Amino acid sequence: MADETIGVVGAGIVGLATAREIALRRPGTRVVVFEKEQEVSLHQTGHNSGVVHAGLYYTPGSLKAALCVRGVSLLREYCQDRTLPYQEIGKLVVAVREDELGRMDSLYERARNNHVPDLRRISRDEIKELEPHAGGIAALHSPRTAITDYPAIAREFARDVTECGGEVRLGFQVTGITEAPGGIDVTSAADRVRVDRLILCAGLQSDTVAGLAQDRQEPRIVPFRGEYMLLRPDRTNLVRGLIYPVPDPRYPFLGVHFTPRVDGTVEVGPNAVLALAREGYRRTRISPRDLLGLAAYPGTWRMAARHWRTGIKEYRGSFSAAAFMKDAGHYVPGVGVRDVVRGGAGVRAQALDRDGTLVDDFRIHRVGRITAVRNAPSPAATASMAIAEHIADAALGDA
Repeated sequence: MADETIGVVGAGIVGLATAREIALRRPGTRVVVFEKEQEVSLHQTGHNSGVVHAGLYYTPGSLKAALCVRGVSLLREYCQDRTLPYQEIGKLVVAVREDELGRMDSLYERARNNHVPDLRRISRDEIKELEPHAGGIAALHSPRTAITDYPAIAREFARDVTECGGEVRLGFQVTGITEAPGGIDVTSAADRVRVDRLILCAGLQSDTVAGLAQDRQEPRIVPFRGEYMLLRPDRTNLVRGLIYPVPDPRYPFLGVHFTPRVDGTVEVGPNAVLALAREGYRRTRISPRDLLGLAAYPGTWRMAARHWRTGIKEYRGSFSAAAFMKDAGHYVPGVGVRDVVRGGAGVRAQALDRDGTLVDDFRIHRVGRITAVRNAPSPAATASMAIAEHIADAALGDA
């Protein structure tokens, strides 16, 4: 209906892409985005590595795979139209040990089933042709994998929303969501807005905000901090494109890798350590409330019982640059502590089920006129425009 008001909670890239999609799809509909910060894209989007994933990793037929493949096409076209950065620098997924070759072959078949363009297996000598300083005994080469600037894209999405007559309300921290006969009341400490439908894209706070809307308790969000090193400016020439390890299928994390950025810097990382606050970008940031929430949730302890050895290794790398760079040195031999400085960090909103399972695909719940995005993992930024189509279909009843 053209006279509807549709609210979106969260001005990260997924929330803004969704608001934009609805505003374009339903001219005349009033779209209001509610964001607790004073700027858009300050959290997961603002700490993103900038990689546009081609679809190598995702289970064929999964929602994640389908949305990634479509999302890449939409994002590339959008960046070209808006003259936003989009550089196809390519990716190598490198096997450094014989026992990784089987997993690399399985990844190749998975990627082929996802129609990753121009993907090929390459030998040790071919690795050296592409990345003279890289190690490895074999690799997969994805030449169409790209890098971009996701905060810039998010800001452009926000501008699209306002140009369509919508509104991005900054500094509006949602404290209440109440269904009423005439719609849904979205409240903050100082204001109340009535909407007809509401979409929750709250990222690190997704389970908390969904609780305000009486959605189910699971999955819960467990924050994992990913810390980065930066190659020193005189060492960035050691890396031309993206260099990744063969992933461990037990974990949704991709391991320490080398990531050139559109600003010319090169990141090394990230690790994955349990953050002590939802927005714990620094080791010193501790939230007693967030810690109590983690401790009270059975899934936290079940996850810890399964993965404690990996957790200890990741924490060792967090406190020791030498330990952090030991893994990185397998992929670019000779790179060590003297070649890097401490970089930034991001926090991943990792969804966790009560049985301790790390949720690896999108979870979207609908509660009446409220649609809650409970898990939007990587490649959420890559797939943001396709995710927006999917959410709009669900929320508007078009699917």
